[in-house]
Amino acid sequence: MVKNLSTPTRGELIRALKERYMESSKKEKTKILDEFSSVSGYHRKHAVRLLGRHSHLLHPSRQGLGRRIYNAAVGEALIIMWEAADRICGKRLKAILPNLVDAMERHGHICLDPEVHRGLLAASAATLDRLLRPIRKEAKSRKKKRGTPKKVSRDIRVRTFSDWNDPPPGFLEIDFVEHNGGSTAGSYVHTLVAVDICSEWIECVPLLAKSQALVVEALEIIRRQMPFPVLGIDSDNDTSFINETLLEYCKVNRLELTRSRAYRKNDQAWIEQKNGAVIRRFIGHDRYSGIVAGQALALLCQAVRFYVNFFQPSFKLLGKEKIAAKVKRCYDKPVTPCERLLSHPAIDISIKEKLQELGRSLDPVGLLHRIREQQSALAALVDPENNLAGVFCQAKFPEKIVQKSP
Repeated sequence: MVKNLSTPTRGELIRALKERYMESSKKEKTKILDEFSSVSGYHRKHAVRLLGRHSHLLHPSRQGLGRRIYNAAVGEALIIMWEAADRICGKRLKAILPNLVDAMERHGHICLDPEVHRGLLAASAATLDRLLRPIRKEAKSRKKKRGTPKKVSRDIRVRTFSDWNDPPPGFLEIDFVEHNGGSTAGSYVHTLVAVDICSEWIECVPLLAKSQALVVEALEIIRRQMPFPVLGIDSDNDTSFINETLLEYCKVNRLELTRSRAYRKNDQAWIEQKNGAVIRRFIGHDRYSGIVAGQALALLCQAVRFYVNFFQPSFKLLGKEKIAAKVKRCYDKPVTPCERLLSHPAIDISIKEKLQELGRSLDPVGLLHRIREQQSALAALVDPENNLAGVFCQAKFPEKIVQKSP
């Protein structure tokens, strides 16, 4: 077959049979063609063209004996043009190539030899794509693979959603909620949210910026506000969490630090649910920035933590069972995080007495009034710059006044 014959071998075979084929009779030509087709694997019509009278008119590349039209210099110049054109396709590059070469020569970026210049402009769009194929393939292979762990992340154990196995109070999931109004441009306030897996007790601390040092300070505040000792922290793969600063902090304070899998939000299902049901519900999606907005958010978060933990019951998933194509979920009765702590055997009696005393001193209506007042104050502090959330609401509901959810 053709794939088993090298180019020189095929050339020698054609030259050896051509002279004999031209001098043979019709019957002998038939036999020669049969032999040549069976040995070379060529189609019979193509074999006739190769051995016939006008075989010298065939394109050289068809016989494998041609020469390269575009040399390495043209290829190198083409790569420079391709990079300057932001790696566009051959058809678009062909259209802009004359103007692009002229502009780059005029500004002194390149100085092409006349022969290279002619070859570059004479190439068709398909030829440009063919010449660029190796460099495109190499450029694609340079792309960073998704989810490649860094050195620090290798020292932190991965914990999935199914690895909790009903832990005692003290194991937290943490995450950031961004108050950017739909645009990540500029600086804006973040809220660090922490949720206890066992009791669903929630704490939230606003930060003026997202940094490693501020995360450690916020965790110190959360640990002081938690009614029970913190035993472990589970985060996503944000660089504000996966770093030497937080790793050293957890080692010094004897906290177990784990992380979720990359691009698997379900590994942090507890915190993701609270981000929407609590933080977005009471704060919304508007953009806040600056010290004044951070202070107003801090006051709101203090009222929200008491109101949610003592007066907002929630369901807790106990298990699920797959029956045919349906999944049946079993939930515990709705109770508040405080009630879960009071009924848990791992919580000390002194802690339970403090929680009961604090619960008796709290006024749910007063807390709700405080929340509404802080929400009104925040509404006046919305940063109009890059606040795409408000623009979307006005475009979708122009006749309505968009208010925060209660």
